[in-house]
Amino acid sequence: MLDLSNKSLLITGGTGSFGKKFVEMVYQRHPDVKRVVIYSRDELKQFEMAQYYPQPKYKSIRFFIGDVRDGERLKRACEGIDIIVHAAALKQVPAAEYNPMECIKTNVFGAENVINAALDNGVKRVVALSTDKAAAPINLYGATKLCSDKLFVAANNMKGSRDLRFSVVRYGNVIGSRGSVVPFFLDKRKDGVLPITHPDMTRFNISLEEGVEMVFHALEHAWGGEIFVPKIPSYRITDVATAIGPNCEQKLVGIRPGEKLHEEMITETDSLNTVETDKYYVITPSTPTWSIEDYMEAFNGKQVDMGFKYNSGTNTDWLTIDQLREQIREHVDPNFNV
Repeated sequence: MLDLSNKSLLITGGTGSFGKKFVEMVYQRHPDVKRVVIYSRDELKQFEMAQYYPQPKYKSIRFFIGDVRDGERLKRACEGIDIIVHAAALKQVPAAEYNPMECIKTNVFGAENVINAALDNGVKRVVALSTDKAAAPINLYGATKLCSDKLFVAANNMKGSRDLRFSVVRYGNVIGSRGSVVPFFLDKRKDGVLPITHPDMTRFNISLEEGVEMVFHALEHAWGGEIFVPKIPSYRITDVATAIGPNCEQKLVGIRPGEKLHEEMITETDSLNTVETDKYYVITPSTPTWSIEDYMEAFNGKQVDMGFKYNSGTNTDWLTIDQLREQIREHVDPNFNV
């Protein structure tokens, strides 16, 4: 059982959708946590988040203004920290295509700064958030996150004698997250027209709570270098449109630059190093510092078949229109109705 009592945590991008849910669940389960540091750039978002954690009730929380691009500031913030959860990223695909170096500075150089801060400050565990777009990427955002994943996996080769483990969690679209399709469609349905990029488009689906559970799992169970991938359902974009606006016109507008028809979280090549456990797939490092056989025995795992791939279009688990509506009520808008 993960025990965060007497532990100091730092969350990069801590005022984002994931960061806020992570902090909420940490305090629900570990109210005696020693310190929670929110590291992010936006002072207004920090101010707004601080209203939910008033002093002196939440005396362990701290708000630290800084950018992951600033390695020195990040090292200072990580003094005395036991656990880093790295959620900071530039993640809007079109913006990344238009501003490639800005995306690289945050997602790649920022990842390296997190690694160096962990190595230099006696940090024990680092979990980095990834994305399905990092598997066989076709857009710049996905390419930067693949590069970030590689950096965190390889960081385990640099830790020396330190009691430090770096791991990655990779998951699909978070239902209701800022800029995602569900809130976009909820806003657009008043116009009577929902823009559809392609009638066959599919995506993986996960809730914020499930994403946080993955991070807790990685913090407790990672041996170092794994990429954890959840077993989650897919949805069709047309089913999301029907669930939200059954009487709306579905207007085809074409796939945006850098967008895939289906998302993939494990490629055919990844299958060579992928282990299946009860709840997750685990892409193990190509040069692990531990025994794969021991790992599979410890987690009741088995090697996936050669050529296995995990694709939102060929998934065996699908959300129905009614299930999508339930998900929207549970995770996005409790007053949602059609």
